[in-house]
Order: sequence, then structure tokens, then C-alpha cells
Amino acid sequence: MKFKLQASDKSTKARAGEISTAHGTIKTPIFMPVGTAGSVKAVHQHELSEDIKAQIILGNTYHLYLRPGLETLKLAGGLHKFNGWDKPLLTDSGGYQVYSLSGVRKIKEEGVTFRSHIDGSKHLFTPESVMDTQRVIGADIIMAFDECTPYPCEYGYARRSMEMTHRWLKRCCERFDTTEAHYGFDQTLFPIVQGSVYKDLRKQSAEVIASFEREGNAIGGLSVGEPAEEMYEMTDIVTDILPKDKPRYLMGVGTPVNILENIALGIDMFDCVMPTRNARNGMLFTKNGIINIRNERWKNDFSPLEEDSDLFADRNYSKAYLRHLAHSKEILGAQIATLHNLHFYLWLVNEAREKIIAGDFYDWKNKMVVQLAQRL
Repeated sequence: MKFKLQASDKSTKARAGEISTAHGTIKTPIFMPVGTAGSVKAVHQHELSEDIKAQIILGNTYHLYLRPGLETLKLAGGLHKFNGWDKPLLTDSGGYQVYSLSGVRKIKEEGVTFRSHIDGSKHLFTPESVMDTQRVIGADIIMAFDECTPYPCEYGYARRSMEMTHRWLKRCCERFDTTEAHYGFDQTLFPIVQGSVYKDLRKQSAEVIASFEREGNAIGGLSVGEPAEEMYEMTDIVTDILPKDKPRYLMGVGTPVNILENIALGIDMFDCVMPTRNARNGMLFTKNGIINIRNERWKNDFSPLEEDSDLFADRNYSKAYLRHLAHSKEILGAQIATLHNLHFYLWLVNEAREKIIAGDFYDWKNKMVVQLAQRL
């Protein structure tokens, strides 16, 4: 993997760049649709590629490990072959699932013992096994095994967890560097900065992660319930420390406003389930604000979902029609809403990229964050 920095904004830390992988080029800043079990819910691969113009999608190590399982994925030739996606893939480490499975897991120095949410069976994730699992899945970019601390989190716990994440990272790197990719192309390992919302811990973690000198770096443990201003403060601290010549990935973020504010803080890569999950519940993101399509006000509104409808994949559908589908619980409603939100997110980061290159990102961002936060 290679990263080329192409432009920087003069008034913020925003950057435009290009990541080269074995499965194609990713123009940053970028949003990555989440395909938890090898599928972005309600969206065909050709729609992701041709309509939404997604450049990279995510798979989830925990879910893919449990189902379909590593034997099937290996026989298929990896996730690219299994799901028919021929562009870049990223897999998370399972660390966030460890966080979310608090009632059915135990964290020790060796790793994490957990019970499957599917059948209750017992499993162990270690830094080594997670590297092996992601080798089998075959994503272009894979994540180090970490612990994602909750919010709020006591300082002592956050420090101990961060230090264990650093020890786990050393084990991840040793395993990764002494094993080979399975499918004839290189994979890249990203470490993850932790430290909850404590400035000194975030600074320390960023310094440790940077010292490993991997090809890219991630920031985890944010967007877990903390106020947005604390997220921005932690991101600002970390991006001042992480190398400028390597991509920075802020995990699990977020709303359109979150994305623009974090681009301004020097983040290059984002992922979040929000555009797809909220779409299935009738929430649409537009350039003028947020729409709850189930509301009565849209019942007889035959205008398109987005004013500049030619820019989006949903140009043939009105607000009234989508409201009807949502209330009728038609699957097509979830599909249209999902396509719209993903298309909007990809439009947003691409527009940010163009503004960075043109040199007028700062004013545009400040105008957009006001519009995007409005409830329509």
C-alpha cells in the first residue's frame, strides 16, 4: 500500500490524497460503507460500484469468523472472491465487538474469550489468531487487535486498556510480519490509537502507534457516546502526532457534520453504520439537512429526495413515494433510502476533497455543517 498526499488546506489540517492498493486506488478523504457480514445491507455490489461510486468497503472480522467461517472463505479464495467485490476491502479486528459483547466476554492478557451471539459457542481471539483470521479473509487493509473502552471510562481502566492494546499491537506486528498473504497480493496492517477521552493517554498512545512505523494508522475508541467536542479534541491531539505522510483512519464516525469536522482535523478515512442503519429506519441525509421520511409532511411531497437529483442514484423517486414504501414496510423503501444515504456520504467526502484541492474548503465546511445539522 502507498499513500500520496496531493493537497492540504491552508486554514485547517484537511488533506486530499490517494491510497494505492492491490485492488485499486482510493481517493481521500473517503467514506467506507460497512459490509458487516460481507454485504452492505440492501445494496448490490454493482450498485455500490457503479451508482454510489464506493471505492472501498468494510468487512467485520468477528462476524465473518463466525459465519460463513474461515474454511468457507479460504475455499472461496478470500472475501473478494466470495462476495464478488473487486475493489479494496478493509477488515476491522473484532475489537469493537469485544466492546459491544460486554456481557459475554472476558478480557485477559492472552486475548478475549467470548460466546457467539449466534449459538452461544465459546471462542478465543488473540492478537495472533486475529491476524491469521484476517489473512484468511484477505482484505487489503487489516486492523490490529485492540480493546475499545466504553464511555464514560475511569482513567485507570483507560490507561491499563491502552497499555494492553500496545502490547497486543507488538504481537500483531510480529505475527503479521512472519506470515504470508494467502491470495497473491499484499495486505497492510493499521495499528489503532486508544486512550478514551484523556489528553495525556491519547498523546502517549499516538506516539507509541507512530513508533511502529506501519503504512497507515487508525484512531479507535471514539464515537462511543462521548460529546462531539471531546471527539474533536482527541482527534486534534492525535493528528498532530501521527505521521503526515500516512493515511489516518477514524473508526466508526459518524454523522455528516462529524465527518466534515474531522476532515478539517486531518482525518482521511471514515466508516460508520449510520447511513445504512438510519436509512432502514427512515432517516435520510441531504445537503439541506435531515429528513424523517415517515413524517406526515412528506405525504404529498412529490419532489425528489435531493434537490440536485441528477447527482444521486434516487432521482426517480419522490419523498411521497418513499414515505409510502416506509409505512407499507416494503423492502424497496429500505433499498432506496440506503442507496440515497450512501450516495450522499460519498458525494460529501468527494466534494470535501475537491474543495481542499481548490483551496476553499474552510468556508465551504463552515457553511455546510450548519445546513447538514438542520432537521427538515
